[in-house]
Amino acid sequence: MTAGDADNRQRLPAVDRVLGWATVAALVEAHGRQPVLDAVRDELAHWRASGSPADDTSIVAGVEHRVVATVAPSQVPVFNLTGTVLHTNLGRAPLPPEAIEAVVRVTTGASNVEYDLETGKRGDRDAHVESWLQRLTGAEAATVVNNNAAAVMLMLNTLAQRRQVVVSRGELIEIGGAFRLPDIMARAGCKLHEVGTTNRTHLQDYAEAMVSRPAMALKVHTSNYRIEGFTAAPEERELAQLTRDHAIPFAVDLGAGTLVDLTRYGLPREPTPMDALAAGADLVTFSGDKLLGGPQAGVIAGRADLVARIRRNPMKRAMRCDRMTLAALEAVLRLYADPDSLCDRVPTIRLLTRPEGFIREMAGRLRPVLATWLAEEPVRVDHVAVASQIGSGSLPVDRLPSHALRIRPAARRGSGRLLGHIAARLRRLHMPVIGRIADGALLLDLRCLEDEQAFRAQIQGNELP
Repeated sequence: MTAGDADNRQRLPAVDRVLGWATVAALVEAHGRQPVLDAVRDELAHWRASGSPADDTSIVAGVEHRVVATVAPSQVPVFNLTGTVLHTNLGRAPLPPEAIEAVVRVTTGASNVEYDLETGKRGDRDAHVESWLQRLTGAEAATVVNNNAAAVMLMLNTLAQRRQVVVSRGELIEIGGAFRLPDIMARAGCKLHEVGTTNRTHLQDYAEAMVSRPAMALKVHTSNYRIEGFTAAPEERELAQLTRDHAIPFAVDLGAGTLVDLTRYGLPREPTPMDALAAGADLVTFSGDKLLGGPQAGVIAGRADLVARIRRNPMKRAMRCDRMTLAALEAVLRLYADPDSLCDRVPTIRLLTRPEGFIREMAGRLRPVLATWLAEEPVRVDHVAVASQIGSGSLPVDRLPSHALRIRPAARRGSGRLLGHIAARLRRLHMPVIGRIADGALLLDLRCLEDEQAFRAQIQGNELP
């Protein structure tokens, strides 16, 4: 330690003295003593280690910055301009106001989440959504867990533990986050019995598997990829008849799941739980937070006796939904009672069906605003036709016509660094803006931008970081 370092350490104020300063005391009043105390100690340690002289103003500014960083929420709203509507990393489906209001209503105090108001005894939390799921899907019964992966695992563990489950090789899916169906089956205690080939599986393949007396047959919707060309797969109705003949359950995992025929809104067709159950499936599983447009949840619907067995599985408690999820899901399911209003009331459906012309006009209005914000950067800003995707494993090869603001470097040299710098600037805005870099440009796809005025005001009022 040099003499200067020792002199600086002697000049730094004591912790108690800093805590007594008016600005710091106000921080204690606002955020509590401990976070501020930690910030003061860290700030003084910083100045002590630096050996640089520190005045009171610099110390206060440093403490304030540390406190704000500590107490700020880590999860914040963002503008999803990636071009992926149901973006897993950005929270998937935005909730309708009715769902948000329902969550607030049941969480500001006690609620009857698992209490029967008629009998005054303990109730079943599935009761809050089961009647709606029965009405909308035609299922005899339904239960809900925290996501569709949990729904599949719970179903398999209940009905096929230590026994075989027949699955086509072409349906042994892997989805995001290293979720692989064979791994889930192993964790559920099942034995995988693969039939057919990657591109062609016939009813006879399933029939031959029945010799080994499997516990069930599972058909998996390949929601995040598509096999085309020389392919074959038996109809669900054929599989249902085969499994009935051998007295074993037939289940269909839809993954994303939707409760309406999307073609009525001009979107590509996606199989529904109603389709699977009508074809004879005993159980169907699907998500609540993808195409359905609700909170993260996994639904198991179908035969009442099988659903009852699944409910009795001890793992059900570990996977159950809390009151917030159930309240939000119930509110979203209620909206499906009126399919004609879904485009207006369910944000996911609204975003998927936005007219291309509307998005193009918005891009034209926002292009000069963004160009002004980037005036000091060596870039060109225009808008261009792009193709959005639905996301979260839904309709993987189908695209939605959209328009994006395009930011292109004026020179090729250093273009990657420049785009990364601008993308970082956008992420540092008060409400971060998330786009995507493709084809040598930063694209801000406007399909999911609903609050144009908030985006415009933020860009216009922001200074260079």
